[in-house]
Amino acid sequence: MTTSDDVLFKISDLEVSYGSIAAIKGISLEVKKGEIVTILGSNGAGKTTTMRAISQLIKAKSGSIRYKDHELTKLPAHKIVSLGISHSPEGRRVFNILTVEENLSLGAYTKNKVDKDILKWVYDLFPRLEERKLQLAGTLSGGEQQMLAIGRSLMSKPDLLLLDEPSLGIAPILVKAIFTQIKKIAATGVTVLLVEQNARAALKLANRGYVLEVGKIVFSGTSEELLSSARIQEAYLGKKK
Repeated sequence: MTTSDDVLFKISDLEVSYGSIAAIKGISLEVKKGEIVTILGSNGAGKTTTMRAISQLIKAKSGSIRYKDHELTKLPAHKIVSLGISHSPEGRRVFNILTVEENLSLGAYTKNKVDKDILKWVYDLFPRLEERKLQLAGTLSGGEQQMLAIGRSLMSKPDLLLLDEPSLGIAPILVKAIFTQIKKIAATGVTVLLVEQNARAALKLANRGYVLEVGKIVFSGTSEELLSSARIQEAYLGKKK
C-alpha cells in the first residue's frame, strides 16, 4: 500500500506562462521514491517547460512544486541541485571547449571536490566517457554528448534525476544503450522523472506515465495501462504490427 511518505516529489495545480501565453495550465503529478515516471507529449505540449519550472529556470505563475519538505517555487535555481535534484537538459548543453572530465567535474560544483567513487560509477555506466575523458566535449558524437550530459548530472549524487529528451537526435543503437543505463541508474535508488518523445521506449522503461497535451495532463496511469490504451496507441505509439 502506498502512503504519503512514499511521495518524493509532487506538483500541484502548476501554471506557467510565457508573457500572456499559458504554457502549463494547472497540472498535478507526483513521483514516488524509486520510481521512473515519464511525461509524454508532442512538441509544444509543455514537457520541457515543466522540467524547467521544477529546476526554477522559469518561475511558476501559480501552484506548488514540493520536493521532500521543500517548496521549490520559493527557491532560486542555484539552490535546487544542493537539495538532491539534478537536471539533464534537452539538447545536452555540454561545454564544447572543455574536456569530458572537465564537464563531469562541473557537475559536482555543489561539492567541495569531485567524489572519485561517483566519477568511477559514471565511467562504469558509460565506458566511452572514460575512453574519451581528455577529449573535447564538442568533438563527441551526439550520443556520446548525451551520455556526458547524463553523467554530468549524476556527479552531484542526486536523489531525483530529471531527464529531458535523452533520445533526441541520437542513433537508435545508442538510444537503446542509454535507456539501459537509465534503468541501471534507477536500480541504485535514484528516482527518475523522464520527458521523452519516444513514447514506446519510455513506457517500457517507466513505472508510470503522464500524457501532456497543450499544457494539460489528459491521461495518466501505469505504463501497462498507457501501452494498452487505444488512444495512446493511436496518438503516440502508432499502429501495432
